[in-house]
Amino acid sequence: MSECIKVGMADLKVCISPDSVTTLGLGSCVGIAIRDPITKIGGLAHVMLPDSGAIRNNTNVYKFADTGIEELVVQMEKAGAKRNRMVAKIAGGAQMFSFQNKTDLVRVGDRNVEASKKKLKELGIPILAEDTGLNFGRTVIFYPESGDYVIRAVGKEERVI
Repeated sequence: MSECIKVGMADLKVCISPDSVTTLGLGSCVGIAIRDPITKIGGLAHVMLPDSGAIRNNTNVYKFADTGIEELVVQMEKAGAKRNRMVAKIAGGAQMFSFQNKTDLVRVGDRNVEASKKKLKELGIPILAEDTGLNFGRTVIFYPESGDYVIRAVGKEERVI
């Protein structure tokens, strides 16, 4: 019997097939799903902000794309995954509110996606697929067994990337 492990906001979890991981309410946040296709070890990080350097005295490394993705990879390696086999899929990073001025403060979703892609590239983890941007929130479920990343949004067809 498999378990679907819940990942909270500014959180991450690692699982081994047949288990899966899910997170609710990705608005401007990004859900980074990583798997090792050989061991079927996978993980999901729900990052809220792009850069940990912008906030002082922060103790939650999961909250940021730069530190959260790195920690997810470390935890997956501890579980037996190999970095050189890891592949990723990302979802979220929406522009949830419409503003006249497009300052960086307002573009959190775009910045989260950019930071996630940058960190994955630094770690040598290719992105196989993404469902990012636009103006709606997403709920996601990631299955390390197959690599399927199911994306659900209100009023939209369910997508699998």
